Amino acid sequence: MLNWIVIGIGDITTRRVIPAIQAEPHSQLYGIVTRDRAKALAYNTRVWPTLDEALADPHVQAVYVATPLFLHAPQSIRSLRAGKHVLCEKPMAMNEAEARTMLRAAEETGKTFGVAYYRRCYPKVQRAKQLLEAGAIGKPVLAELTSHTWFNGSGSRSWLVDPAKAGGGPLFDVASHRIDVLNFLFGQPLRAAGQLSNVVHHYAVEDNATVMIEYAGGVRGIVDVRWHSHVSRDECRIRGTDGEMELSPLNGPDLVYPGGRESLPPHANLHYPMIENFVNAVLDKAPLLSSGASAFWTDWVTERARGG
Repeated sequence: MLNWIVIGIGDITTRRVIPAIQAEPHSQLYGIVTRDRAKALAYNTRVWPTLDEALADPHVQAVYVATPLFLHAPQSIRSLRAGKHVLCEKPMAMNEAEARTMLRAAEETGKTFGVAYYRRCYPKVQRAKQLLEAGAIGKPVLAELTSHTWFNGSGSRSWLVDPAKAGGGPLFDVASHRIDVLNFLFGQPLRAAGQLSNVVHHYAVEDNATVMIEYAGGVRGIVDVRWHSHVSRDECRIRGTDGEMELSPLNGPDLVYPGGRESLPPHANLHYPMIENFVNAVLDKAPLLSSGASAFWTDWVTERARGG
């Protein structure tokens, strides 16, 4: 049994993370770190106002970091150095340098360190990787992913337009998932570049970003994300020398490729397979699908897309 603590009580935590921990048979929600004790009362578990107090409890074994991005590195590193396994929300860090310090802490402590790129666990994405490796579309040459929505920067997620807390806009928030999917499918990126601007919303972060990534073998990935579209898009298609593969919408069940169509819906709780995989990695040394080492390359791409 793995005793979890969760840092932060927000939308993702309450809708997905905590229910996934409670449903996973080898996990226990041991406690919650929050400054607002009232938010945690419904869970009937231990509550600490600070992370350091929680980490002092020797029964804590795993930490889920579900706080805004600027806290990911310091909280993950403190948890790792306290001897705890860590699963951190995405993206991993504010920049590449921070991501490296997180990896170093994991390596030095020998603790399991994962990042919440749960789309790697989608049956459809797993199957797409298998088909691509089997040559279903010939030689892959171009992958295009888009995520377009409307976000004016207000409401409970307004911190996302504060660069000091969120690092950047849609490049960090939604492009990171799609960059990670490309890295999962095609391996370590070789080069990356990007264009960021504010076309409609003039908040302190970009309202759109376009990223181009080069992979070994000549595959080029393009990720386009926008917070100024009243038309929602969640597209993913991969073109090869002998055909193309359609995964749109990426969050949907459909996978279409030459000679085949499959319906492979994700788990009802998108975080559950990721939590299950992390627990198996800790308890049984199973391969970790979304490790800190793999997630680092998304931060590597993001840094270059920003001109770093």
